[in-house]
Parts: sequence; C-alpha cells; structure tokens
Amino acid sequence: MSAERYDAIVIGAGAAGLMAAATAGQRGKRVLLVDHNEQPGRKILISGGGRCNFTNVHTAPERYLSENPHFAKSALRRYTPADFLTLLESYGIAWHEKTLGQLFCDGSARAVVDLLVEECRKGGVDFAFGAPVSDLEHGDGGFRIALGGRAVSAPALVLASGGPSIPKLGASTFAYEAARRFGLAVVQPRPALVPFTLGPDETLFRELSGVSTEVEVCWNRVRFREAALFTHRGLSGPAMLQISSYWQHRTQIRVDFLPDAAPGWLLEAKRGAPRHSLRRVLAERLPERLAQALLERIALSGDVGGMSDKVLRQTEERLRAWAFVPSGTEGFAKAEVTAGGISTADLSSQTMEARRAPGLYVIGEAVDVTGWLGGYNFQWAWASGHAAGTAIS
Repeated sequence: MSAERYDAIVIGAGAAGLMAAATAGQRGKRVLLVDHNEQPGRKILISGGGRCNFTNVHTAPERYLSENPHFAKSALRRYTPADFLTLLESYGIAWHEKTLGQLFCDGSARAVVDLLVEECRKGGVDFAFGAPVSDLEHGDGGFRIALGGRAVSAPALVLASGGPSIPKLGASTFAYEAARRFGLAVVQPRPALVPFTLGPDETLFRELSGVSTEVEVCWNRVRFREAALFTHRGLSGPAMLQISSYWQHRTQIRVDFLPDAAPGWLLEAKRGAPRHSLRRVLAERLPERLAQALLERIALSGDVGGMSDKVLRQTEERLRAWAFVPSGTEGFAKAEVTAGGISTADLSSQTMEARRAPGLYVIGEAVDVTGWLGGYNFQWAWASGHAAGTAIS
C-alpha cells in the first residue's frame, strides 16, 4: 500500500500536539494531526473546573521537576505566558487571574480548544481523529504509520500523546513504547499532582472527609502553602497535590496546621482566657471537626489554664509539624499529570528532537518535565510544542 506523504505527523491532539501542528502548519509544512480520540483537547476541556487554567504568570524553570532541571529553560524562554496571552486575546477570549498567578478563561475551556483547532486550520493541518495508530515504522529517512486501512509517511514524527494519567480520557503509554523502539530511555513514570491515601491507622482523619484548611506542607526541603482537603481516602487539595509530585513512597510529609500562628500563641491564650478549653482555643483557628480530631490524636483535653507551659509548647510544636506517612496515592486514575517520561538526556532542549533518531520529536507530558499545579504544565505544552513546530524542517 502506498503511503500518503506529509512533512510531519503529530501523534496526540492535546495541548502540546495542537500547538506543534499549528506552528508547523503556519510555517508552510504539510502536517497531519492524529489522535485515537474522536475529539481533540479532551484534557484541556476538563482542566480548571472547565475554565482551563491555561498558564501561570510566575512560570520559571525551577517550578518544574526533571532529572535535568535545566532542560526546560530554552523552550520556556522562547515561548512565554505573555505569548500565549497574546494569542488568546487575538481571539477575544476573556480571562482572569486567580491566586498565585494562575490564569483562567472567564468562560469555557472549549474556547481554548477551538482557538487551537482554528490555528491548525489556518496552517492547513489535516486531522485524523478517532484513528488509533496500528503500526509505526522507520526507514528510508522517514516515518510511516498505519491508521486502520490508511498509510501515511513523513520525514518528521512528533510524539505528543502524553502519559498514562487520567486513563478515562484515553491516556496511554504509547509515547513511551514508541520512544523505546527508537532507543530513547524512559524515566520511570509515576503519578503526580495526585491525592494521597492514608492507612488504617489514620482512620480518624479519613472521617474528616470534606474538611479543608490552609496549611504549609513539606517534604524534605520542599514546601507549599495552600489549602489541604481531607477525603474519605486520605489527603487532597492544592497543597497535597503539589507535594505529591516530590514525595517518595513510604516517606513522611509534615503539615503545619497553623502557618500564621506566632510562636507562643497557646501561652498567650492561657494568659488571656485560662478558662477556655484547648478545644475551643484551637477551634477558633481551625475547622471544629479538625480541631477535635487533632486533640483526640494528641490525647489532650481540659482548660488551657490548667496546662503547663511545657505541654502547651509541645502541643504547638506538634501542630506545627504534624507527621503523616501516606500509604500511597490514588494513582494514575486521579493524577492530573505524569512525572517521569521520555528522558531529556536523549532530546535537544532547543528543538525537542531526539538525538538518536533525527526527525523524531517528543513534547508535552510525554517528556520528563513536570510542572507545579496552577497552569505550569499547560505552559510547558505550549512552549515545547512551539519549539518542535518551529524546528521541523
């Protein structure tokens, strides 16, 4: 069967793939964008509660995890949050900034998908949606794929099919399997930005499902201050999702339940209201159910006036560095992204091209570059997709 010829084939119509296809197409390249899903941008549509947290104004390389912490610098420098904002505004899409530099659409995330599809159309990109790749070959200076009964070939192939997070959206390990065929290494993938599970010994906290409070959580020297949410399985909320990307199995995280409290605040409470119960004093600063659960675990009750300064200091310290040892996470099913992936050691940081397989590019979540929560992973998708789309010859 003779193959239809293109200049580039992009596999994966998510954020990175759409950007790469649009960029290459508008440079005059004949591009085919392939996805096994019937519709493009499925992960974009559910992001940010349906409003798409499309970037973060505080984007910086140090807010990404990778075995090579310098790899993301080039692409992020050459395609910035301001660049994507310019594109967004050219389509008249209204947006707003929330906490910590997170930018969201005022309306539906569908506007971002429609924008990217239109950018592809402006570049004359052909679409093959609902078309899983059934075969992939490399030879004679090009790549050839089979899409059912159709064969297509191109001198450039872009792997933009992401990682295994959120399999209900069709996520898969296709990019890793393809990369290994070309001799590229894969850093062990793991769930990131994912809720923790707690074991049977922490049932007391699992019973707090729905309770949320602002905390500072740390693992080793990494710290995040945001909201934590107790669930029927364990710990979630932005603070926990952030630290989960760094956490290693069977290790401890520490939570400061009162990050704004000055040292000695319980002693001040003792002097100011000695007849108040410790539970009442704590419930003035924390959700009541949480205050009760913490004191049950400490096994401490009574009026603060009847407690020694030493006991109150110890209680403060416990609340400032409460230790949890998660039993695990909720896995790829609930992970917002995948950490690990195709090793950056095998890729050019300038072009995203594989060193061992000229013409092969890897972008987005498929690469061992993982951003913080809050729009950072979309910015990596835009930046890495733009880098590859610009480099395709």
